[in-house]
Amino acid sequence: MRIMGLDVGDRTIGVAISDSLLMTAQGKETIFRQSLKQDIDRLIELINEYEVVKVVSGMPYNMNGSIGPQGEKTKQFIDKFEKKLIYSDRIDRKIEIEYWDERLTTLSATRMLIDADMRREKRKEVVDKLAATLILQGYLDKNRTV
Repeated sequence: MRIMGLDVGDRTIGVAISDSLLMTAQGKETIFRQSLKQDIDRLIELINEYEVVKVVSGMPYNMNGSIGPQGEKTKQFIDKFEKKLIYSDRIDRKIEIEYWDERLTTLSATRMLIDADMRREKRKEVVDKLAATLILQGYLDKNRTV
């Protein structure tokens, strides 16, 4: 049983996967968006490959807690993704989907990469994967039962 973390953007989707003990999040890939079908197909492949039972999507709330334009886009994508999961014959289990407050996550990820002295071109390739990792790790830390 693993959990998938997503950082959904206009051009990319960062993907992270938990370990089987639900302790740590590891960045897996950045999906460069092509079409809704291709994006969702790749996510379904990853769900099956890692035996994911839950997806945690970052929700980019505004600083006042409201949902802005990017949050609406994320919600629309996740709604379509959820419908595909429900009706997919490629998945043999119910996949739960939750949102996680991701305010400033991409900014934090970018700062971490700058502090690591990573070149701008390379940062673009990994920032969304790192943001997904931070989203998922925050979720895992908050929901850990020790």
